Amino acid sequence: MKTAENRLRYYAEHFSTVEVDSTYYRLPDEAMVSRWNERTPDGFVMHVKAFGVMTRHPVRAEQLPPDLREAAPVDDRGRVDRPPRELRAEVFARFHAALEPLRAAGKLGGILLQFPSYVVAKDLSRDYLAWAVEQLRGDRALVEFRHRSWLDEENRAATLAFLEELGATHVVVDAPKTEAKNLVPTVVAATSPFAYVRMHGRNAETWNVRRGSASDRFDYLYSEDELREWTDPLRELADASDEVYVLFNNNRWSRSPEGGTTAQAPANAVALQGILTKAGVPIA
Repeated sequence: MKTAENRLRYYAEHFSTVEVDSTYYRLPDEAMVSRWNERTPDGFVMHVKAFGVMTRHPVRAEQLPPDLREAAPVDDRGRVDRPPRELRAEVFARFHAALEPLRAAGKLGGILLQFPSYVVAKDLSRDYLAWAVEQLRGDRALVEFRHRSWLDEENRAATLAFLEELGATHVVVDAPKTEAKNLVPTVVAATSPFAYVRMHGRNAETWNVRRGSASDRFDYLYSEDELREWTDPLRELADASDEVYVLFNNNRWSRSPEGGTTAQAPANAVALQGILTKAGVPIA
């Protein structure tokens, strides 16, 4: 059985970047981040997903560090309920401090601020977003929305302009093409020199199934034709940005065209690399 250490080392041998999502569930600590740095080569880039409290997600009290739990208001389900701004600021500060080993080594890419579907486009949400970007203290903010109001025809231009004003990156998403409120349209646009694309798969059947897990939602193996659709959009982003990153958020195993099984995200990434190389789009 492969350990987390072995998986990271193996992954770093084949790719130049990774997105760390475990930090959404627990605050990282500096010792753990130091190990990430030690297990990856020079030039490797790690993007880190913000802890749930930072993006206004429901978080159970036990997910907080012990010394912060006493100050956290909790609802009847044991979840942190509308914590004061001071507590959120402390969480941001600890998150920032923990990532110093990556920052010092030049391996820290961006901080993924993925907002939940109940954070809709309105002035209070924009105020919080501006504050959150400020709390990152100069680290790159990668902003992903999960409510379509941010990128509908009425608000799209204003949202992109606001992100550009903040110096934040608009996270471009590929996801199922439905009208669900928690599915934003794919908007290929760069709002900073750092472009970021998250490929969530197109599994419309499982996206909003109740009692489903995240792995159910993102259970999808892209076809080569679907990946080929991204050749021109990625070339467009490359022309408008200094750096472009494409991350696959698919974590299941699927039947491969050859008849065996294949891990979805790495298989998708390798296939996209080949497609872009043939199309003359430069890749790392």
